[in-house]
Amino acid sequence: MIINDVHQGVHTRKKRKRVGRGTGSGRGKTCGRGHKGAGSRSGFSRRRGFIGGQMPLARLIAKRGFNNNQFATKVLEINVDALDRKFDDGSEVTPDTLKESGLAKGRFDVIKILGNGELSKKLSVRVHRVSKSAEAKIAAAGGSVEKLV
Repeated sequence: MIINDVHQGVHTRKKRKRVGRGTGSGRGKTCGRGHKGAGSRSGFSRRRGFIGGQMPLARLIAKRGFNNNQFATKVLEINVDALDRKFDDGSEVTPDTLKESGLAKGRFDVIKILGNGELSKKLSVRVHRVSKSAEAKIAAAGGSVEKLV
């Protein structure tokens, strides 16, 4: 692309298309509406998905399956190394302190601690779910785990 071609053909004040001004204008007689039929009439609006009287694509394709994800519990996953970075030695990890530290953002139903990374600090963890590896790492660092209901 060349810099002087960037605005080529771009018009800020585009003129309105004037129809019905004689056959020499190219938009005379039928004014771009074709001959007869509903599309040539004033006030015509085609409904969404209409493809000329044949069976619509939405009805041709079979409906399959069911999705219930909107009712599933949203689990917020936080790794052990993130806790190690954000919290000081001997501090308590709860849903409120996770929100304050910026680790728990957005909407969620439960918080789960996962065991990815290393933990070098003694933490008191009070969350809804904890993986076995994360629980082992927290216990090895001298911390405790309590599961919320």
